[in-house]
Amino acid sequence: MEHFWGMTEIASAHGGDIDRLIAYIHYLMLALFVFWGGFFILALIKFRGSRPGPADYAGVKGKFSTYLEVVVALIEAVLLIGFSIPLWAERVNEFPTDKANEVRLVAEQFAWNVHYPGPDGVFGKTSIDLVNNETNPIGLDRNDPAAADDITTINQLHLENNKPIIVHLSSKDVIHSFGIPHMRIKHDVIPGMSIPVWFTPVKTGAFEIACAQLCGLGHYRMKGFVTVHEPTEYQAWMDEQAALLAEEGEGDDFWD
Repeated sequence: MEHFWGMTEIASAHGGDIDRLIAYIHYLMLALFVFWGGFFILALIKFRGSRPGPADYAGVKGKFSTYLEVVVALIEAVLLIGFSIPLWAERVNEFPTDKANEVRLVAEQFAWNVHYPGPDGVFGKTSIDLVNNETNPIGLDRNDPAAADDITTINQLHLENNKPIIVHLSSKDVIHSFGIPHMRIKHDVIPGMSIPVWFTPVKTGAFEIACAQLCGLGHYRMKGFVTVHEPTEYQAWMDEQAALLAEEGEGDDFWD
């Protein structure tokens, strides 16, 4: 489906399911608002002070309100069992087992540090003792063989179109929230935890990463960008980063 009214365009495979659930919930809330608002206005008119009537201690004897409550409960059950729970199971429990790229994303006040495993597909070791906010913000140990080809960027997440991506979220300081509105992705980033989220981009272009959790005085400037490439462009970007990494290693004592 097209994106729900007032929301950003959809750029991920599951975005339509998210918007569909949001639309159904809003339609239910709109129906309840119209009905109960109309009932309230009717009650104000019918039972106004200028029309006093005899008191009735028994009250309403009809079953209409009971039936209406049952209908609302059934609709909510359908939304929960038919849409919310299956969507949760797909997004949280059923991670892609193969043919998926993976990155680590380490949040800090006030930046997103991205760690790519490189051509070998293995993340190199990191250590808090090696963290340097200027040269090594994630504490990557370049002496680890698996880290030799690892690529790091700041506030720039590059992805391949139509290929699942698993993002491992962690934080160096406080609670942040990783949010990409166009991808319909949002998840808290908790210090001391590595939390995986996944999605499949289906639209090329640049999209904003926003921190959706108030994380300090510089929260307003904690934003990054997702760039989704076609496969050949993505590989060209990776090759370019690998060449730059090799130049850095040859030009100084980077590997020592």
